[in-house]
Amino acid sequence: MKMTKNWRDATKLVRGGTTRSPHGETSEALYLTSGFCYEDAETAEARFAGEQEGFVYGRYGNPTVEMFEQRMCLLEGAEACYGTASGMAAVWGALSSHLEAGDHIIASKALFGSCYQIITNILPRFGITSTLVDGSDLNAWQQAVTPQTRCFFLETPSNPTLEVIDIKAVADIAHQSGSILVIDNVFATPILQKPLELGADIVVYSGTKHIDGQGRVLGGAILSSKEFKEDNLKPMLRHTGPSLSPFNAWVMLKGLETLKLRVEAQSQSALEIATWLETTSEVTRVYYPGLSSHPQIELCKKQMKSGGTLIALEIKGGKQAAFDLMRKLEIIDISNNLGDSKSLITHPASTTHRAVGEEARAEMGITDGMLRLSVGLEDVRDLIEDMEQAISK
Repeated sequence: MKMTKNWRDATKLVRGGTTRSPHGETSEALYLTSGFCYEDAETAEARFAGEQEGFVYGRYGNPTVEMFEQRMCLLEGAEACYGTASGMAAVWGALSSHLEAGDHIIASKALFGSCYQIITNILPRFGITSTLVDGSDLNAWQQAVTPQTRCFFLETPSNPTLEVIDIKAVADIAHQSGSILVIDNVFATPILQKPLELGADIVVYSGTKHIDGQGRVLGGAILSSKEFKEDNLKPMLRHTGPSLSPFNAWVMLKGLETLKLRVEAQSQSALEIATWLETTSEVTRVYYPGLSSHPQIELCKKQMKSGGTLIALEIKGGKQAAFDLMRKLEIIDISNNLGDSKSLITHPASTTHRAVGEEARAEMGITDGMLRLSVGLEDVRDLIEDMEQAISK
């Protein structure tokens, strides 16, 4: 296996972690096997005891999955990675493997719907309490700390309002309280933002989004220290079973090869579209971290390389006007997914954030007239023309 941290990101994305079989294949090999055989019983015993390197069972590890994990480590600058069956499995694994009954977690209010459910409804069933704060208010993070606080959790930029949170400042507050900081970096991707370099302890991804980026498979990843993986993730996830499929890991390995090219091109198009949307009278507000109108534009420039591939916009006329616009689109698809090579649009209040309830949506800033646009790889002129004709009708 050939790996070096001195490679630049584009090289890491194509070659990082690759392990060739004796056949010398060019593309990474796909190992579709649930189990492994041993030369003798002593070898099996040594592997199960952790005294010898090697694979023992598909739920514990797989050569294809390991290549994906190592490539993610190189890209993120992490010591360790644990591949999971989905992005939400990554979020749940990172939190549940660290927290226990009596603990307290602080999270930003602006969260993806399923993350909100985990923190406000599922963790409390296990005796873990939570406090939601305005992520941009550093005093709120500080004031929410209790003697039982053990974890901070946030998304930046957030889904769908694209709120940006000061990672380094929140990390400092978390560490002063003896807590870890877990960040969902799915919107920015490791191409545009490196949370570990800014002080985060754990970074989670939905590989379903930009990493695959072509709407094919589910997958996730948890990036951490070796100690956290060995002491927390392995004991929890090996026995509860949210394993990453080798096939899905292989697809995401191929997706990683073009991740930088796709994210940079999509981000450039997103900036052009967001800039144009601000000139449109039927659009009352545009949320995009690359615009000077973003309330945290200086922080965006400080911790992100560009504004990313997602735009949120508010349409005059509320839900009905938003639905009418989506109905009239000819190129952009209606879908709750994001980070795809195809441009996708969704109405968060009735889809991704429906289950959080009206009151919580109001606190997150999600209105009935809000749409979330995930910009793909189509010609940006065609996308603008498609939005223009839908708005004008």
